[in-house]
Amino acid sequence: MFRFMGKSTASLVGAIVILCCCCSISHVTCDASDHRYKEGDSVPFYANKVGPFHNPSETYRYFDLPFCSPANVEEKKEDLGEVLNGDRLVVAPYKLDFLIDTEPESICKKRLTRKEVAQLRVAVLKDYFFTMYYDDLPIWGFLGKFDSEDQDETTATKVYLFNHLHFEILYNKDRIIDVFIRNDPKGVVDLTEDREVDVDFTYSAKWTPTDITFDKRLEKYSQTSLLFSHMEIHWFSIFNSCVIVLLLTGFLATILMHVLKNDFVKFTHDEEAVDDDEESGWKYIHGDVFRYPRYKSLFAAALGTGSQLFTLAILIFMLALVGVFYPYNRGAMFTALVVIYALTSGVAGYTAASFYYMIEGRNWVRNLILTGTLFSGPLFLTFCFLNTVALAYNSTAALPFGTIVVIFLIWTLVTSPLLVLGGIAGKNSRPEFQAPCRTTKYPREIPQLPWYRRTLAQMAMAGFLPFSAIYIELYYIFASVWGHQIYTVYSILFIVFIILLIVTAFITVALTYFQLAAEDHQWWWRSFLCGGSTGLFIYWYCMFFYNARSDMYGFMQTSFFFGYMACICYGFFLMLGTVGFRASLIFVRHMYRSIKCE
Repeated sequence: MFRFMGKSTASLVGAIVILCCCCSISHVTCDASDHRYKEGDSVPFYANKVGPFHNPSETYRYFDLPFCSPANVEEKKEDLGEVLNGDRLVVAPYKLDFLIDTEPESICKKRLTRKEVAQLRVAVLKDYFFTMYYDDLPIWGFLGKFDSEDQDETTATKVYLFNHLHFEILYNKDRIIDVFIRNDPKGVVDLTEDREVDVDFTYSAKWTPTDITFDKRLEKYSQTSLLFSHMEIHWFSIFNSCVIVLLLTGFLATILMHVLKNDFVKFTHDEEAVDDDEESGWKYIHGDVFRYPRYKSLFAAALGTGSQLFTLAILIFMLALVGVFYPYNRGAMFTALVVIYALTSGVAGYTAASFYYMIEGRNWVRNLILTGTLFSGPLFLTFCFLNTVALAYNSTAALPFGTIVVIFLIWTLVTSPLLVLGGIAGKNSRPEFQAPCRTTKYPREIPQLPWYRRTLAQMAMAGFLPFSAIYIELYYIFASVWGHQIYTVYSILFIVFIILLIVTAFITVALTYFQLAAEDHQWWWRSFLCGGSTGLFIYWYCMFFYNARSDMYGFMQTSFFFGYMACICYGFFLMLGTVGFRASLIFVRHMYRSIKCE
């Protein structure tokens, strides 16, 4: 088992990447061979969902609104990622055959009741828009328009519903290149008054040739991220991060290493002349610095979970850099996250169990249970609450019972067994903690420290610098995840992520040295908390983004935003905390190995 976890790591990672690529792009490769049509061929056309433009989580099924619904709504079979993304595709009530122009044609004539008029009026006032997919190309459109900026004064607002949609479709030989909707300003129905209204829902289509090739038809969706002005900001973000790294590197090189050099000279010169009782600084606590931390099981579980999330982030970046998450590859990101998280649970089990035994822990079963629930437990509780909210709103964000069963089976049949196998491998590896100094029987008393050397103040300093290295890029990520912008510059994001890791490691090492120099030997948990404190700053940015940068509103959207962002920031806390502790451990071992400890 240990051989599998050790020597075959590359094979395991390769299998994970291949499996995720297959899961994520299987429908893409299949569709690519079916994207050729002949005149008159039927083209797949699906209606997806509707919802407020400013609330990306609050989405509803297309036919939840009183449109022309067929007697039997035909649903498209969706994969796991699409369901997690809230997609609920149904066959659209439009017939747009390849290269066949369509004159204004009626779908149905319908008399809207007063209740349905009120429903549509509220939808228009809340900027509801719909999403459709024609030949896997996304289409957006607003339901209507209103002529007042004050949406609360509904009595003084003229509300109109678009009842005619004109589709303009671009094609290149036998391939569809682009499709978009133009609303006819005359094709509207007045919904201002609370009365029954007769509506004739119509549509038309126009086919136009283009020179754009099929392999470039999705480029326009990523052009926003690649605009010169935006690229300047992205590169400024990297420059800002690099400056912080250089400042920290210079700080460590000129100050920290200089102090250490003086310490080494002093301790070496006075080694035989100075008694142990006369020692001061970090050498004074050499008998306590490698004393194992309290709450060993929790500490090992946090390191195991952080290592798993770090592995998850690296593999997601690998898939992003090879182009798996291209614009509007529906559900690919969610599928990859679920599959990779399940398959990397062995990393958490192995890391937690091996470290737990390394620091002389004994109850490895409890440690594995804690490792398996440390992140997934809060995530599960958050999901239960938010899914209940989505069910109350009848939103597509609520997962169907079948999908919940599938996720439970993945957790039961894949995640848990791999976690146990990794734990057994870590337990059987019998690792030894390599401490250059012998630990004394009784711990020394820690001197009274000023406020700026205590945990909360150190966490604030440790989290601010890494956060300042990434905050510029955070806006674009938030605008993509919680808005309608498309993020495609994964290479720049990966560079920023590497810089984040470097800055986190550097600042944690520096603070660990100052803590030891102040004769405070309880650095284990402190280094983990300082490394992970960036996650707290990111959550603070969530509050700023919600209030100052977004137009989100309502209980459902607010709970979804802060609920899931709390889980994401908690994951960053565990991952960066692991990076901070590992860097500090390497530094402390090197520092105490350089002197002779009695």
